[in-house]
Amino acid sequence: MSRTDEQREQKKQLRLRQEEERVEKLCEFEKQYPDCELICGVDEVGRGPLAGPVVAGAVILPKGVRILHINDSKKLTEKRRNELFEVIDKMAVRWSVASASPKRIDEINILQADYEAMRKAIRRLGVTPDLILADAVTIPKINIRQTGIIHGDALVQSIAAASIMAKVTRDRYMTAVDKLYPEYSFASNKGYGTAAHIAALKKYGPCPIHRMTFIGKFIGEHD
Repeated sequence: MSRTDEQREQKKQLRLRQEEERVEKLCEFEKQYPDCELICGVDEVGRGPLAGPVVAGAVILPKGVRILHINDSKKLTEKRRNELFEVIDKMAVRWSVASASPKRIDEINILQADYEAMRKAIRRLGVTPDLILADAVTIPKINIRQTGIIHGDALVQSIAAASIMAKVTRDRYMTAVDKLYPEYSFASNKGYGTAAHIAALKKYGPCPIHRMTFIGKFIGEHD
């Protein structure tokens, strides 16, 4: 091995150790609950868009598993999220996603729709977790021990995993629905209020997946 190759290998090993240390820190919260066998991370995506559902993820990972490169889904590239989606799918004890539709968001407001999607995702696991770790919130109407962790999707491995499963699921849905409503460019903006999306909304009006309570200032107040 040449000196250049040796240096390159040393840097590679250093990066690997640093990544392993970073991921180990993401498991500190789980380590605080040695009595809990099934720890479920919960997170949601899609609170802010003008269109599309809010989607919640729930993931139970095996105790002791470490997933390199895992992070808050917003901090990852689309390619990395898709790669990690497949890894989590294979490694998880159980995982599920659930959504609340734009109509439901309009009916009960975005926060309550978040909670509803989270409860649905937890029920879909098919097992009852010993503990729920949720990103920033305490989920009401859940008779399971739980802890809300501020910025949990960036601090806790299982919550980051839930964030990824929810984000990839929602993005794939918005990409698919783009074929039905191409004028809004949902494949690229995923329903968020980009300048092009808002311009299309003003030109064409809302489509069936727009959240009417979110777009009043663009098309006139919602009744």
